[in-house]
Amino acid sequence: EVQLVEAGGGLVQAGGSLRLSCVASGGFTFDDYVIAWFRQAPGKEREGVSCISVRGGGAYLTAPVKGRFIISSDNAENTVYLHMNSLKPEDSATYYCAAGATCAQVEFDYWGQGTQVTVSR
Repeated sequence: EVQLVEAGGGLVQAGGSLRLSCVASGGFTFDDYVIAWFRQAPGKEREGVSCISVRGGGAYLTAPVKGRFIISSDNAENTVYLHMNSLKPEDSATYYCAAGATCAQVEFDYWGQGTQVTVSR
């Protein structure tokens, strides 16, 4: 079974940067899966942030983070990174990575445990 482990969260001041990582194992391959990042703040619904399809050659960012976040992959290490720049307090949330067949799907098959990001004013 695919396993995902996130890391890299923490406390940062507004305008700062963080890099989140998502390490996949347990039979994961980029040929079979895409990796997406989601976030959820207390009292709010989970929202999609970004997705990368190494197989399809696509990388996607949602509007709230476009121009500030970058998604990348290290294929040899089965790792996906979310580079977060110009962070805002509204970016504070628990960030999860998930694996699925395509970036277009609504429900993803496998999830990590999440990593907390807090952006102070």
